[in-house]
Amino acid sequence: MRPETGRVLLTGAGPGAVDLMTVRAMRAVQGAQALLYDALVPEEILALAPAACLRIQTGKRAGRASMKQETINRLMLRLARRGLAVVRLKGGDPSVFGRSGEERAFLEAHGVEVEVIPGVTAASAAAAQFGFPLTHRGEARRVAFATARVQDGSVVEGGWSALADPQTTVAPYMARDAAGPAAARLMAEGRSGATPALAIQNAGRPQARLVPTTLAGLGEATAQAAFDGPVLLVVGEAAAQARGYGAAAPARRSASARS
Repeated sequence: MRPETGRVLLTGAGPGAVDLMTVRAMRAVQGAQALLYDALVPEEILALAPAACLRIQTGKRAGRASMKQETINRLMLRLARRGLAVVRLKGGDPSVFGRSGEERAFLEAHGVEVEVIPGVTAASAAAAQFGFPLTHRGEARRVAFATARVQDGSVVEGGWSALADPQTTVAPYMARDAAGPAAARLMAEGRSGATPALAIQNAGRPQARLVPTTLAGLGEATAQAAFDGPVLLVVGEAAAQARGYGAAAPARRSASARS
């Protein structure tokens, strides 16, 4: 007799520290029978899964080989149809550049029940870790999460004009190789080169690195940092409140003089 179809939990692991997971996410991993996890999920989180849990690493790391999305979709479907409790574990929040919409639509179209379990996203983790707000009265009325994906050396077209407002904190994700082009596009849309900016590697983890700079200096500062992990950028006046931002004050004055 065919087993009852299982369900899939699209689960946010948060920024990487196990104690920043939600209780619901932790319980999902602890009860998983099949765990499909992204490359950036650390071992301390994977260790929460039962010993008998089937673990499959799906990749999804910028600039490196990874499993195709279609393959991941089919794999989740196959495991769910075997009656297993499937956890699709993603870094950060599944709904923030996590393709949760695509995966949910595919699974539900094939009759599989899906639940999304949110997680702490990288920008929130970075703000808490380094002591700056994403919004701030009089300086930042809104925050915009954006992708800094690059095509042929240039950032993707479209959407940049919406980020030109000086009271918008812009947080480009997946930005290690796109800091320079992204900064150039923001300045082309009218953002001042003197705007405070941060490049943050491994936000939310003990080994996180913060590089404070300005929008005009963001590309060079990120390149000199030689990051080898996931990088988040934060651009906006509120970024100047980050601990350690004072080190970038001379660069900010210089950029201000040029603008």
